[in-house]
This record gives sequence, C-alpha cells and structure tokens, in this order.
Amino acid sequence: MTATTEHTLTCRMQAEPAALERLCQVVRVRGFRIRQMSADSADGQLTIGLTVSGERPIGMLQSQLEKLHTVAQVSTETTLALALARA
Repeated sequence: MTATTEHTLTCRMQAEPAALERLCQVVRVRGFRIRQMSADSADGQLTIGLTVSGERPIGMLQSQLEKLHTVAQVSTETTLALALARA
C-alpha cells in the first residue's frame, strides 16, 4: 500500500460565465489533479467542493485560487488516503 495526500477545498465564488473553468485551469496548471468535484449555486454564488491530489504544497494552490477575481473565500482540509499499489 502507498499513502497519498488528498486535499479538500471549498471555494465560494461569484457565479459568472467561465468562473468554474478558470478555477479548474488553475488547479491543473498548479500541478494538482481533481479527484472529485461538487457544485451548488444559490443567489448568484457558487460553492465548489474539490478533492484534489498533488505533490506541491496545498497552500500554493489556495493562494492562487484566492487571486481569482470571482473567488470570495477558499478553505482547505488535508487527509491521508491509503491506496493499494499495483505491481
């Protein structure tokens, strides 16, 4: 078995065209892989839940997401996941 670190991000942002696309692009460009995503829209706001994995510090991704003009808040939680190594 190998251990991988997964991070759960909750991102609250303005619901405007291409906002979700920009968020996904930042995640990809910063070297993270989206494992799971959920989205909820209410009152002109999007609440995006992301589970991501990657080798870079999650603080770097959080900082970059917070720089997007549509993003109001980003919070993170880190978990350790065990995965079976395939030989």
